[in-house]
Amino acid sequence: MKLRQTNSVPTAAAKAGFSTATGYRIARDPALPSQRGAARERRRPDPLADIFDSEIVPLLKAAPGLRVVAVFEEMRRRYPDLDLGVRRTMERRIRSWRAVHGPEQEVIFRQSHEPGRLGLSDFTDMGDLGIRIAGQPLEHRLYHFRLIWSGFEHAHVILGGESYVALAEGLQNALWALGGAPAEHRSDSLSAAFRNLDAQARVDLTTRYDALCQHYGMTPTRNNRGVAHENGGIESAHGHLKAAVADALLLRGAYDFDDLLAYRRFIDEIVSAKNRRNAARIEAERAALQLLPDRRTSDYEEIVVTVTSTSSFTLKKVFYSVPSRLIGHRLRVRLYDDRLDLFIGGTKGLSGIN
Repeated sequence: MKLRQTNSVPTAAAKAGFSTATGYRIARDPALPSQRGAARERRRPDPLADIFDSEIVPLLKAAPGLRVVAVFEEMRRRYPDLDLGVRRTMERRIRSWRAVHGPEQEVIFRQSHEPGRLGLSDFTDMGDLGIRIAGQPLEHRLYHFRLIWSGFEHAHVILGGESYVALAEGLQNALWALGGAPAEHRSDSLSAAFRNLDAQARVDLTTRYDALCQHYGMTPTRNNRGVAHENGGIESAHGHLKAAVADALLLRGAYDFDDLLAYRRFIDEIVSAKNRRNAARIEAERAALQLLPDRRTSDYEEIVVTVTSTSSFTLKKVFYSVPSRLIGHRLRVRLYDDRLDLFIGGTKGLSGIN
């Protein structure tokens, strides 16, 4: 008001930090808001007055997770004359009601990541991309590793299901390609690897996973089952990686590869291109990683089988044929993700059986 004594309304309002409209309103009525009368009431009738408390609120109480659009469509079904323009009003009203009466929501605290602290592992299904090897469809997954701070990634083609063997091979390949190990390694709950295992086998698998992490000086952690956001640092990266593979396939103009090695090189090239974009940050994190041990640890499962008179044996519900000279022998089988190595005593008999 002091500025108004020597300036026009627009100038005084600008100097005071008001809009011109506010300046004119104050000039017309300089009284404080607390000195004015009661606030004006609605100028138009409430379009939800007859249905919000009686019908919408019971729906929200009965189904707390119900989306607003579903409530709106239900009200439109019950009251065909309900105007389409009340949807935004309904959304605001429901939002306000839920803020006071709605259920408590899950609280997610943002994490501050440090270089060299955390690496993540997970598997993602690639069956929907239509990859073929020599004309035959390839049912497979990718083991996917990622450092949370720098974004370093590694992917390994997995032919079997999610298993400890696939995790051990993929993780070690990633660490040796990286040249170091983070302080902590987090995987999902390994529920797929535990499936169809008895209690003793589950304990054994857990012990082997803990020993694998201990070999590289990493603290093993797992996500809680059904809590997807705990592994969000790699779950979202799955989508980006699969999109990059899909784009590369379209540019290549073909989904068929001569052999598995050619397809694995194709995946390696895509992942390497992604890492090159983060090269500076990856190099910075390498300095914070732990040194690798002198050697890798086992990335296979060892099982003893007996070759039957049919010159065959069954392992994990899969039937294998071997040369008849092995009938009656007990074989030590090293089961990898994509092959078997057979040993008679300490001598390797056959290798590379798929």
